[in-house]
Amino acid sequence: MLHTHSYSLLNADYVQLNARWNYKNVISPYYRLYYIDDGAGEVSNLSKKLVLKPGYLYLIPSFTLCNLKCDTYLSQYFIQFFEETPDGISQFKDNRDLMELKASDTDVHLIKRLIKINPGRGINRSDNPKVYEKETYYKEYRDLNRNMRISVQFESQGIILLLLSRFLESTRFKQEELNKIPSTVLDAINYIQINLGSALTVADLSDYVNQNKDYFSRIFLEHTGSRPLAYIHKKRIERAQYLIVTTNKTLLDIAFETGFNTLPHFSKIFKKQVQITPAAYRKQNLQIT
Repeated sequence: MLHTHSYSLLNADYVQLNARWNYKNVISPYYRLYYIDDGAGEVSNLSKKLVLKPGYLYLIPSFTLCNLKCDTYLSQYFIQFFEETPDGISQFKDNRDLMELKASDTDVHLIKRLIKINPGRGINRSDNPKVYEKETYYKEYRDLNRNMRISVQFESQGIILLLLSRFLESTRFKQEELNKIPSTVLDAINYIQINLGSALTVADLSDYVNQNKDYFSRIFLEHTGSRPLAYIHKKRIERAQYLIVTTNKTLLDIAFETGFNTLPHFSKIFKKQVQITPAAYRKQNLQIT
């Protein structure tokens, strides 16, 4: 199978954190990967809590809600990067969860190597996501990537892929659980991801997988925890968040690109899911603190 995913470096650095590193309800349009070499901390969400401990790697995929916490001291290597795919389907679309695995000597070497060949890629302003998650700063790092030597681009991409491969191998995307999901539901999920910008209805999906509409809705809810329309909205808004913070497209263009017929409808669904309007979300990411 041809691999079509690529990853664009945002930040990479080594930091020593203290009790100020205490942020709730963080949901970022990029991946976070941590290696802890001393101290202790915590990442958590409504369903899971992981204690950050020395010798382990931690991965937080894009659009994964989490809380970040350090009580006293945490020594951390971190990498933050965007995922880019032609169809907008994330490699971790079926496993947006907090992940942990024991680090190998090779993992540690790769992380330190990535930081060494990409100097000056720390956040440097604050450890608060509300400060550094700004479109202005994203543009700075995109400029750095464009000016990166081709050899460094290739090596950086390779390192990120190698580190991600460790989580793919260790979690296998919860393959046992996925194997229990009916193929009709999996087919519908893939169809949704590929057609986010098109008009999608429950009737369209049930027809696509050749199932009765009511029966399809029932098994979709049973195996995903969401009704089909709610799932469609969730994936559309995730894509919209990414476009808002990484492009200069108008909100109307983003609404159309993510399958909404009108800006008011887009704004209503966006606010329901993200708790603020698209305009406020953009302003929050444009404002320099």
